[in-house]
Amino acid sequence: MKKLIVGLAGNPNVGKTTVFNQLTGMHQHVGNWPGKTVERAEGSFKHGNYGYDIVDLPGNYALSAHSIEEIVSRDFIVDDDSDVIINVVDAANLERNLYLTVQMMELGANLVMALNMNDFAKKKDHIIDIKLMSELLGFPVIEVNAKTKDGFDELLTTVEKASKNPIDSSAKLSYGDELKEHLSDLQALIEQDKNLLDVPSIWTAIKLLEKDSIVIQKVQQSAISSKIMMEVDKVSKHLIDIYNEGAEEVIANARYAFISGLMAESVKKPQVEKETTTDKIDKIITNRLLAPFIFLGIMFLMFHLTYTISAPFQGMIDNGFIMLADFVAGYISNEYLRSFVCNGIIGGVGGVLVFLPIIILMFLFLSILEDCGYLARAAFTLDIIMHKLVGLHGKAFIPMILGFGCGVPAIMATRTMENESDRLLAMMLVPFMSCTARAPIYAIFVAAFFAQYQSIMVTLMYVIGIVVALLVAAILKRTLFKGMSAPFVMELPTYKIPSLKGVLLHTWEKVKGFLRKAGTIILVCSIILWILSSFPWGVKYGSEQSVLGMIGNVVAPIFAPLGFGTWQATVAIISGLAAKEVVVSTFGTLAGMQGDDGDGITSLVHDTFTPLSAFSFMVFALLYIPCVASIGAIKQETNSFKWPLIMCGITLVTAYIVSFLVFQIGGLAGFG
Repeated sequence: MKKLIVGLAGNPNVGKTTVFNQLTGMHQHVGNWPGKTVERAEGSFKHGNYGYDIVDLPGNYALSAHSIEEIVSRDFIVDDDSDVIINVVDAANLERNLYLTVQMMELGANLVMALNMNDFAKKKDHIIDIKLMSELLGFPVIEVNAKTKDGFDELLTTVEKASKNPIDSSAKLSYGDELKEHLSDLQALIEQDKNLLDVPSIWTAIKLLEKDSIVIQKVQQSAISSKIMMEVDKVSKHLIDIYNEGAEEVIANARYAFISGLMAESVKKPQVEKETTTDKIDKIITNRLLAPFIFLGIMFLMFHLTYTISAPFQGMIDNGFIMLADFVAGYISNEYLRSFVCNGIIGGVGGVLVFLPIIILMFLFLSILEDCGYLARAAFTLDIIMHKLVGLHGKAFIPMILGFGCGVPAIMATRTMENESDRLLAMMLVPFMSCTARAPIYAIFVAAFFAQYQSIMVTLMYVIGIVVALLVAAILKRTLFKGMSAPFVMELPTYKIPSLKGVLLHTWEKVKGFLRKAGTIILVCSIILWILSSFPWGVKYGSEQSVLGMIGNVVAPIFAPLGFGTWQATVAIISGLAAKEVVVSTFGTLAGMQGDDGDGITSLVHDTFTPLSAFSFMVFALLYIPCVASIGAIKQETNSFKWPLIMCGITLVTAYIVSFLVFQIGGLAGFG
């Protein structure tokens, strides 16, 4: 069986990941690119006599050196031993998508185009002559439907043919006589050094004129670098004289001219574009007045459905762990071993896994909102507000919205931001977003004190996180991160019905991460908590006399002004630094899971908190230092301990101030 290495490239929101999921199914894994912080999704599958290793490249609009994602995409095309690059393109937005295609052609990539979303193009009355487009581009164009897999067999058969007979896709590029002449002069010089010919000379020439820092560094190592760079300066000055524009603008215009010619020949459009369903929906969804209320309504509905649907399943899991603890206890005669297994392991890990239905449903709904195109609108909604309050634009909101799922990928998502100051500020704000790891914390307090208002209370926590992030951003933008952000036009993808397979795969990836945490971090923390709760030998398990109780009592006075100055609450806060789920695991370990009633955690919470102090605790748990994984992600992204430490300081101080105000003002208002 012959092995093929294939890359999937394309703009964001063109269905590239759907194609990847449809091809690979469960045979995929996610890791980082070697030496980079960008995620690398890889998968494998078989088709006929071929075994495929397929890599889902980051979604890009260009192949410049402006972001890490763009660099890793072009490095894969240039340096990796890929056989074919499948360029996934949105047929309804061809002109915009082809800009990336043209840049891959400059690289001479062995391309096959997968023309997706043709149904949307047909609804807009766009008629594409696929055969003619293929001839004009010089490589195959195959019509596919990522959701139904229509055209996939033809696509893969074409890929297999292309792997046997690679095509230099740069051959059909035409950038006008004037630019072509000067590029030819520059190419001739570049071709004198064989070390520079690992990529097409036209690409090197174009990148030198675009002042690409990576290509310039490479050329500077050449023996004829001075001659090449003198020619680059000469051509650049000549282009300014002729076009009254810089070389970068001239090249961009040449690309768009090529695309316009291609579109004019192979695509027929109506003189007046029809208003699409997406346009009609967006008149309401992105309305400046309605959008914030729609966002709140959707979030409320999501939490209401999550907690309503998950309740019976939580009860079943809870009872299952109680029965398991009772069953295991009957076979262990040693008191300490029985306590270790039942209270430490089953009580600690079980106390968190009880909330697995909530986590599954939360990720499921977030995946649906992301895949249908709404999350981009939510970011757009926040963009309108934040732009006025803070002066922070566009891309900063994508990581913040992703933070509702998990802080680590949200922090990694900031790498798409070109302005370094904005990128660092976005990292400081992500920890204030209420990730799903905090959902179990809300669940135990809502069940104990606010059962009739659970959806409202959970929605309120998310709103508090956003409002606090806005306020902190306003302060930081005027102090630590002075200066206006670079303007950014946010793309709003077409609304579409999410594919069931894609949603389930996204959900499983996230849930798998949660289960991995339960089997590693939470298990280890539960064992440590049990040891601290049991020593010194002879004291009552989980009492003030235990080491855990002693630690809690020393630190507890710090939290007294916030309403939860008890040792139990204090050790839960401290343990939550490892992972926010461990806050619940701590209460589970202290409460045990082998008591006569199945509401051990709820009873412990009732005995330790009042409704006001419980709300204050929830706010603190929302805003204080994120988990170790998030801190590590910021360290990795910034390559410095400075920014993780600054973030820890900002979040801790913010959490303390806000919780203090909640408890003190609540007390004065008579809620104590």
